[in-house]
Amino acid sequence: MYTYLKDICVGTWSLLVGLAITIKYFFQPVVTVQYPHEVIPMTPRYRGHTELVWDEDKSSHKCILCMSCQRICPSQCISLDGEKREGMKQKALTKYQLNFTTCSLCGLCVEVCPTDALTFSKDFNLAGFKGEEFVFDLVKRLEEKHS
Repeated sequence: MYTYLKDICVGTWSLLVGLAITIKYFFQPVVTVQYPHEVIPMTPRYRGHTELVWDEDKSSHKCILCMSCQRICPSQCISLDGEKREGMKQKALTKYQLNFTTCSLCGLCVEVCPTDALTFSKDFNLAGFKGEEFVFDLVKRLEEKHS
């Protein structure tokens, strides 16, 4: 009989403690974000895929086509193309292709760039049905953004 009453008291006590915690959190502000309608701001250190940096002085990208990002990439997901233009000493970048399906987001390409022409984007909501949707031409993306 004593253990039966003890079990009832312990059960009642644990029930009251649980209700107290529930009531405490019931009156606190809501922390849930209704995602498609509300978007939380990204942290400054968020690392999405790489993107080219716009140079205001040249009204173009900062890339000098040194190929160091392509050489250092462990995933081999970067390919660069350039052409020699008349009146220029070096090649001009025409295509910077990033295959994001194989990118490991290691950041070596951003670190090795001598002109700081690469940075991490803030794109976080990438979704698609085909792998081709994640092969980016960063030159075209940059020109579309600044035209």
